[in-house]
Amino acid sequence: MGYTIFRLDELEFHSPQRGDPSRGIAPLSEALNNMRANIWRLPPGVRGSRHLEHAQEEMLVVLEGAATMLLGDPPERVELPQGSVAVVETETALQLRNESDAEVTVLIVGAPPEQGKAEYLPDVD
Repeated sequence: MGYTIFRLDELEFHSPQRGDPSRGIAPLSEALNNMRANIWRLPPGVRGSRHLEHAQEEMLVVLEGAATMLLGDPPERVELPQGSVAVVETETALQLRNESDAEVTVLIVGAPPEQGKAEYLPDVD
């Protein structure tokens, strides 16, 4: 039997390799075999990269705060209050944003655990 416990208040967040460096990422993927996962912290006004996953479904769980997502093309704005779960199929454009005045914390899980199959899209308002 194997398991790993992650406690939100004990995670170490660092700047992502691409996109807005004011965001924080705590990677969880090292403990996973069949999916990828990260916890993201987004300060007020921050936007993630708008992208389209060709290989990975993504599930987003808002742990703290309220997030906004732009889904599809043309983008549809969807509000995600704390406790919301969004499941996004492959080939669906998406962008995670914090349009609130408070920090937002989101768990993002992707499966299968393939990287490098995303297409990055221009940001929109």
